[in-house]
Amino acid sequence: MMMEGAFSRFEHEGWERVADKYDSVWSSLTRQFIPCLINDAKVSAGMSVLDVACGPGYVSAAVKKLGAVPKGVDFSGNMIAVARAMLPDISFVQGDAQHLPFEDASFDRVLVNFGLLHVSDPEKACAEASRVLKSSGRFGFTVWAGPEENPGAKIVNDAIEAHADLNVGLPEGPPHYLCGERQECRTVLEQTGFDGSSMSYETHTVEWRLPTASYFFEAERDAAVRTAGLLARQSPERLEAIRTAIEKGIEQYAKGNEFVIPMAAHVVVVSKS
Repeated sequence: MMMEGAFSRFEHEGWERVADKYDSVWSSLTRQFIPCLINDAKVSAGMSVLDVACGPGYVSAAVKKLGAVPKGVDFSGNMIAVARAMLPDISFVQGDAQHLPFEDASFDRVLVNFGLLHVSDPEKACAEASRVLKSSGRFGFTVWAGPEENPGAKIVNDAIEAHADLNVGLPEGPPHYLCGERQECRTVLEQTGFDGSSMSYETHTVEWRLPTASYFFEAERDAAVRTAGLLARQSPERLEAIRTAIEKGIEQYAKGNEFVIPMAAHVVVVSKS
């Protein structure tokens, strides 16, 4: 698939590289927000649901259990292969969230679980969600809450701010904490085809249980894309300082033989105008 722009190419190459690691590394965190997402979006049996940036297909699997009819789309061919292998009875196609390969007014719901910060133009992705939704449709998505209300993210954020060289030539992308403010989020959605007065914006915190203090650093280094790109461009000394800082932060959350990290995200749902 041809990707437009340096950030899109960077993201696409990254997810092609780590697609086979996502399920074992990140699923225990990102799947926890799906019940809130599909509940707030009022998904019910018989609805057609588009799962954008579907990854291994977790949202698709969840809505299918409710009797809805899912279709997953992801720009990573390798991720689509993972989804098809895990969920052979669900339709998955390769495609770009910013140029969805579907007709206008095709779906009752469009859902995106932590995908918007991985596209170069999130507003374009929102406009595309609006285009493919039916007139009564709802768009729901999750984004990470900022460090001030997201303890796990703050550990990584603080370590990088303190020890990383940020000028390493990474392509510029959307903010890491996209839609961090309710009014900012509403404005963007109103400009891309949605009824701002219908928007729900809830912050949910879950517990991510990690087996070791080094797990979060290793996950970011080995199975992520944006942070992995930054870490890969650090000197050995800076990388070790980042690792040490993250591990010290994680150790504060030790419980028995594991580490229980609070992770927060905003769950946003809005109706098409």
